[in-house]
Amino acid sequence: MSEALRFEILGPQRAWYADRPLDLGPGKQRAVLAVLLLAAGRPVPTGQIVDAVWPEEPPANGPNVVQKYVAGLRRVLEPDRSPRTPAQVLTLTDAGYLLRIPPEAVDAVRFERGVRRARQWQAAGRTEDALAEVTAALERWQGEPFTGFTGAYFDATRHRLVELRAVALETRTELELASGRHGELVGRLVELVAEFPVRERLRHQLMLALHRGGRQAEALAAYRDFADLLREEYGIEPGEALQDLHRRILRSDPTLTPPTPSEPEAVPSPRAGSTPDAMGLPDGSPSAAPEAVAVRSAPAPAPPPAAPGWGAGPVGPLTPVPHALLVAMNQPAGAPAERRAPGWVRLAATVVGTATVLVSFGSLTWAVVLGYALWRRSWRLALAGFGYFLLVLSVFVLAVSAPENEETTDAEALYLILALGLCWLLGTAHVVLLNPTLWAAIGGLFWTGRQRTDEQRRLRREQARYLLHHYPAARVDLRIGRPDLLRSYDDGGLVDVNAVPDPVLTTLPRLTVDQRRQIAVDRWLRGPYGSLEELAARCHLPPAATETLRDVLLFLPPEPPPVRPS
Repeated sequence: MSEALRFEILGPQRAWYADRPLDLGPGKQRAVLAVLLLAAGRPVPTGQIVDAVWPEEPPANGPNVVQKYVAGLRRVLEPDRSPRTPAQVLTLTDAGYLLRIPPEAVDAVRFERGVRRARQWQAAGRTEDALAEVTAALERWQGEPFTGFTGAYFDATRHRLVELRAVALETRTELELASGRHGELVGRLVELVAEFPVRERLRHQLMLALHRGGRQAEALAAYRDFADLLREEYGIEPGEALQDLHRRILRSDPTLTPPTPSEPEAVPSPRAGSTPDAMGLPDGSPSAAPEAVAVRSAPAPAPPPAAPGWGAGPVGPLTPVPHALLVAMNQPAGAPAERRAPGWVRLAATVVGTATVLVSFGSLTWAVVLGYALWRRSWRLALAGFGYFLLVLSVFVLAVSAPENEETTDAEALYLILALGLCWLLGTAHVVLLNPTLWAAIGGLFWTGRQRTDEQRRLRREQARYLLHHYPAARVDLRIGRPDLLRSYDDGGLVDVNAVPDPVLTTLPRLTVDQRRQIAVDRWLRGPYGSLEELAARCHLPPAATETLRDVLLFLPPEPPPVRPS
C-alpha cells in the first residue's frame, strides 16, 4: 500500500494512491500530514506535532486532537482498510506517530537528492549529467511550500527549501554558462535577480552572461545597481568575487570569453538496476550543505575562470586559501571593510562638506547633501537635501516678503531661528555622520564590552563561513569548526556537529544535558546531520532551542571518497 502512495509539498499539498488523487481533508489535518511527511520513516512525538501545528495557542487536549486528525488521515491513506484492522501506513509507536512510506514518495526528498547529485556530478566534471539532474529536480518545484501553514516549524522548513531551490537555480545557470549557453540566460537571470535581489551569485552570473553576449555596458550597469542596493539597504559593498568580475569586465579580460561548446565526455551508462551508491553517489545519505561539497579525484578539465569563489570548482586538489586573504581575515574583526572610494577621499569629502555647512550658516546644507545623494545615488539623501532646500527657501521668502517698517513677530523670529538652526547645526552633524567610518566609531561607543566581543565573534563566524564557501580546503587547512584541535585561526566559536567528538557537543549553548546527550547518541546511531532542521527533527528539539544553535553549528558532510571510474 505505502509503495503506491505519492505526496507533493513543493507547491500545493497533494497526494495520490496509484493514479487516484486523495482528498487530504481540512487544513489542520493537512498540517499534521505535512509534519509527518517531513519525517517520513521516522517517528514524530505527539508534542512535536502539537507545537508545529498550533504554535501560538495549542489546544488544551492536544494529543486527543492529534489523534482525531490521525484517524482521518488513516481513512484517507488506507481507504480499503477495515475499521477493525490495524493501520499499516500511519502507526503509533512508543516514540510517536510513524508514517511508513519510503522517503522517495515525497517530492521534497527527491528534489533535495537530485540537487545533491547534481552538485556532486558537477564536482566530478560531468557537466551534462549534472545539468540534466538539476533541471529534473527543478521541474519538481511547483511553488512555495506550506503557504497555508504558520509557525516557526513550517517557516524554518519553508526557508530551507526555498534556499535549496535558489542554490539549484544558481547551479543550473553555472552549468549552462560553462556549456556556452549564455545567450539564452539573460532573460531568465533578470527574473531570478528580481526574485532574489541580494544573492550575489545570481548577480555574478547575470553580469557574466551580459558580458559574454557583447553587452558590456549593461553588465557594468547591473553591477552599479547592485552596489547601490547594498549600500543603501545594508551599508555594505559587493563581495570580492563580484568586485573582481567588475574589474575584469572593465579591462576586457580575455579569460571571460565564453568557452567553446564541446561534445560531452562519453560516460558509460549505469547498468540496469544499479544504484546511486554503486556510482559513488550516496543518494540515501542525509542532506549535505551544497556549498561544502568537494570531491577529490583525478584531474579533469577545469571550468571557465569566470566565476571565482562559487561553484564546485575544478576537480583535483582543493584550492588552498590564499595567504593574502588569511592575512586580511586575521585583522581585528571590527576593522571596517574596504570601500570602493579610498579612505582619504571620504575624509576629504567630510571635511569640505562640513566646512561648507558651517561657513554658510546652513544655507548651503541642501547642496552638500544633494551632492552626497548624487555620489551615492541615494533617493533618501535626495529627499533630505530637498527638505533642507525647502527650509532655506522658506527663510528667504519670509525675509523678502516682510515689510521694511514692521518688526518681525515672535512666531516668525522663532521659525527663522529654528529653520536656520536645523540647517546649520543638524546639517553639520548629518554631514559628519555620512562618513561610514565615523558612524561606525560613534556607534561603537555605546556598546558594552560583552556586546563588542559578541559582535567580533559574529564577524569571525561570518568570515569563516565565507572561507568554507569559497575555499573548501579551509575546512582542513584552518580546522574550522574543530575547537578540539590545535589551530591558530579564530573561527568565532563555530562547531562542525558532524566531526567534533562527543565532549564538544556537551558545550553546545542553551541545551539541556539530556538534549546534548541525545544529539551525540543519535549521530552515532544514524550518521551525520544535513541541516539544523534535520537535527531538530531527529533529536526532537523545540524551536526555541534550535534557533540558538543556528549561528554556531556547521553541517559539513564527511569527506567524500574518490569517484571511482565507471
